[in-house]
Amino acid sequence: MTDVRHSAPGEGAVQPVRLTGAQVLVRLLETEAVPFVFGIVGGKLAPLLHALSRSAIPFVGVRHEAAAAMMAAAVHAGSGRVAVALGEMGPGGLNLASGAGVAFNNNLAALFITTNQHRAAAYPHQGMFMDMDTRAVLAPLVKWNAVVHDARRIPELVRRAFREALSGRPGPVHLDIPQDVLAAAHDWPEEELAVAPSRYRPCAGPRPTAAQVREAAGLLAGARRPLIVAGGGVVRAEAAAAVRALARRLRAPVVPTQMGLGVVASDSPHFVGHGGLIAGSAVARAFDQADVVVSLGCRHSSWMWDEHGPLVRRRHRMLNVNIDPSALGAPALHEIAMPCDVGQALEDVLAALQGVSVAAEPDWLPGLRQVRAGYEAALAAVDEAVEGAMHPAALAREIGRAMPPDAIAVFDGGHTSFWSNDLTPVQETRTRFHEPGMSHLGFGLPYALALKLLHPRRTVINITGDGSFGFTLQELDTARRQGLAVINIVHNNEAWGIIRSGQLAQWDFELGASLAGTDYAAIARGFGCHGETVSQPGDLAPALARALVAEVPAVLDCRTAFVPHPAMPAFGSMNRYGFEALVRPK
Repeated sequence: MTDVRHSAPGEGAVQPVRLTGAQVLVRLLETEAVPFVFGIVGGKLAPLLHALSRSAIPFVGVRHEAAAAMMAAAVHAGSGRVAVALGEMGPGGLNLASGAGVAFNNNLAALFITTNQHRAAAYPHQGMFMDMDTRAVLAPLVKWNAVVHDARRIPELVRRAFREALSGRPGPVHLDIPQDVLAAAHDWPEEELAVAPSRYRPCAGPRPTAAQVREAAGLLAGARRPLIVAGGGVVRAEAAAAVRALARRLRAPVVPTQMGLGVVASDSPHFVGHGGLIAGSAVARAFDQADVVVSLGCRHSSWMWDEHGPLVRRRHRMLNVNIDPSALGAPALHEIAMPCDVGQALEDVLAALQGVSVAAEPDWLPGLRQVRAGYEAALAAVDEAVEGAMHPAALAREIGRAMPPDAIAVFDGGHTSFWSNDLTPVQETRTRFHEPGMSHLGFGLPYALALKLLHPRRTVINITGDGSFGFTLQELDTARRQGLAVINIVHNNEAWGIIRSGQLAQWDFELGASLAGTDYAAIARGFGCHGETVSQPGDLAPALARALVAEVPAVLDCRTAFVPHPAMPAFGSMNRYGFEALVRPK
């Protein structure tokens, strides 16, 4: 963007610069190092699009605003940075809402910007086409939002938006800016636009108190069967190395949540499964037998529940570290609470444990590892073809073997993601991505596109189900136009598999669950992408190799059978908490 500055003759003072509200907005986004703006172009957004066209921030045009919001969420999940998603008034805001739920329920920071009717016809609206109270629509799906009624408040409100998005538990925020506010020009003092982020929002901390650290060290040193649960807060704090050090110090197993994949590698001697109860019997036993639970950046959502509620019971002594105070004490009770940054807490606790003997039982971790080995052996024995189609375990195993070592993978789909969770190896954080909070089917392709933008030289794979892929497959067009050679591997069992299975098992009927007859490889070719059909597990690796050298977006349509994952009973149990009491009150 070119700024015009004026100095009076003979004077060195910089005079105010005249800029529109949109130009000021873009200046502020540049100050925050926003990496991308995602959205669909629209007439009411013209002032902002004009300002973006003269900035260094790339604009990525998508085919649906929900994908834009999901891509912004993925940027934060993959890098910790804040991206922007745009939606024009009315339908644009409604479409953003779907992806906003993904960001909100997974604690991912993003900035959503919508426009609206000019101020003379909005808030309250007068009945023009596309009227909508966009602030009210998005309010339940963001941490904070506001309508900007005057361009002169843009610096204040944009800075507050970033402060709200990144303080405490991160999350999305939203500004609704009418077109005439974006277009309004004012004189701006240069110093008003040159404020560093560290001046208006916290950029580090907080640390725990010394008393909390002493208490925590005493609790952990005395733990006989310690269990570490590592959530998305560990990833955000870049504290995986500290978690691994604590696990070694305590001789403890580690259960990463679905937002914490890679905190310990899947071949680590401390790994007993990740993602909650869907990871198998070793995780269930770890919670059942642990005496002390170390909860790090985890909110204990229902992925960590069974039919009795949260797996952290009242008998457990829990150290709960979370930067969000509202995540302490609920849904699981704690012995010690630390409302602070996970990385700084671990640094202090590890220092306090130096030279201190720990009481962990020597057979605690090896016993759980043995249970995990038995679970993995059982998975290896269940991948025979079913009615001529690939077993999903066989496909998932071949994907894990064929992926390049530095590949990034997204696990989309309901049932499909269970097989991916078990059989896709992981070494580091921010290389494997679930969407557990909203569990929004179809997030996988938008996530993969954003991750490819962040890591253009790495292989990015979206492992998805056929039902999930149908929600956002139009973004293959975005992938082709933007040159994003992501690879989509579709578990195609031609059905809403879990739903059909439940209909037949519980009610002996089937309605609307068939998805037979769709050729996803042909659809890919129609978008100008690479498309192949894979029918045998041994064909996956050669097909993936061809997709990698094609250098265009790719779809591998893999014909699989629906086979219930062995964790399905555990998955069902986490949804039964309180249900029996509700339908059969005593």
